[in-house]
Amino acid sequence: MKTREKTLSQHAFAAAERYLHLNARLIDRARFAHRFHDGPAGPVLHAVRAYQNPDGGFGHAIEPDLRGPGSQPQGVEVAFWALDEVGAFEDAIVLAACAWLDEHSTEDGGVPWVLPTVVEDERGPWWQPQGEDPPAALNPTAPIAGLLHAHNVKHPWLEPATEFCWRTLADLDEIGAYDAMCVVRFLDRVPDRDRARAEIERLGPSLRASAALDPTEPGHTHSPLDLAPTPDSLARGLFSDEEIDRHLDHLIDTQGSDGGWAPNFMMWTPVVVHEWGGYLTRATLATLQAYGRLA
Repeated sequence: MKTREKTLSQHAFAAAERYLHLNARLIDRARFAHRFHDGPAGPVLHAVRAYQNPDGGFGHAIEPDLRGPGSQPQGVEVAFWALDEVGAFEDAIVLAACAWLDEHSTEDGGVPWVLPTVVEDERGPWWQPQGEDPPAALNPTAPIAGLLHAHNVKHPWLEPATEFCWRTLADLDEIGAYDAMCVVRFLDRVPDRDRARAEIERLGPSLRASAALDPTEPGHTHSPLDLAPTPDSLARGLFSDEEIDRHLDHLIDTQGSDGGWAPNFMMWTPVVVHEWGGYLTRATLATLQAYGRLA
């Protein structure tokens, strides 16, 4: 007989909520309130707008490790995930961002990981451009395209970006963890479901290999739950029930004494500790909720 699943207690949930109130950014608190307390979408939209530049892109540390005001492709992805949570993709925010993506895409149809203008801004040490004319990248083109498809957004940027993703996927064999997450986010949402399932099957071993199966493995690792944050993700089938349960148990067990969940990567400047902590705490609660692990 299967043992009773471990759940995050109501007391532990309250501690996480207190952590968010004490430490998280407004955008993450608004997303939490919308998901867990039926809060309105408006505060999330207002928070997202505050990060949008007149050019349509996003900066101002909406991605906490990109501290400068300049627009970057990663900022669009972070903004779109917030809009996705509240179902607000009909907002003019999105079309302005798509126009910015169109302007900053390569001839291949996608956007680079980071634009050369990043050198003008304060940033984490890993945010380095790939020359003056950087290539398009699945990270973040793929999840951005996936989200636009999921919300039936019509914009000229989307078709060439989607074709770029399919072409690039076809050439993949080994995949790093960040690209793996981007691939799954695209395949979970792109309209051609048969093609998406075929790619998940083909890439399955590499996607699975990008995750640390031992939840206690030290260092900057990624969990199966990073690939499959909800049970309906195509990536969920890459892992056994036992593997998923072990990682869910580990999430519950590793809640900090302050109520939050801490990043496992470099905190290069003090402010990002709790900015990432708030982001990850909200995301962890969402994953536990999706898998039925909240008491």
